[in-house]
Amino acid sequence: MTDSLDNLAKALAQFAQAREWQPFHSPKNLASALVVEAGELLEHFQWLTEEQSRALPPAQREAVAAEVADVLLYLVQLASALGIDPVAAAQAKMQVNAQKYPVDLARGHSRKYDAL
Repeated sequence: MTDSLDNLAKALAQFAQAREWQPFHSPKNLASALVVEAGELLEHFQWLTEEQSRALPPAQREAVAAEVADVLLYLVQLASALGIDPVAAAQAKMQVNAQKYPVDLARGHSRKYDAL
């Protein structure tokens, strides 16, 4: 992990350890919590237009930032529990996506690669 994500993972581990939460932080439970938090993030955008979603008022943007933090925290904890470097995994996935979505075929539209 990058230093900042590695430091975050260590801080999260210390936070959980101080509260004796490790028994509850199984990969299944962390993945479930991640999905719940992602749903809470989505809730802020429900019923907004595209334009509204790009121009959130400050208070709503702050609330969204808190949900983004929750999603990130659970994702980092899940990656740590499984011994996955999320940055390395993301870089590898970007390479896969570059092959799946070649620029000349994917530019300017949102169709899935198999529909190109």
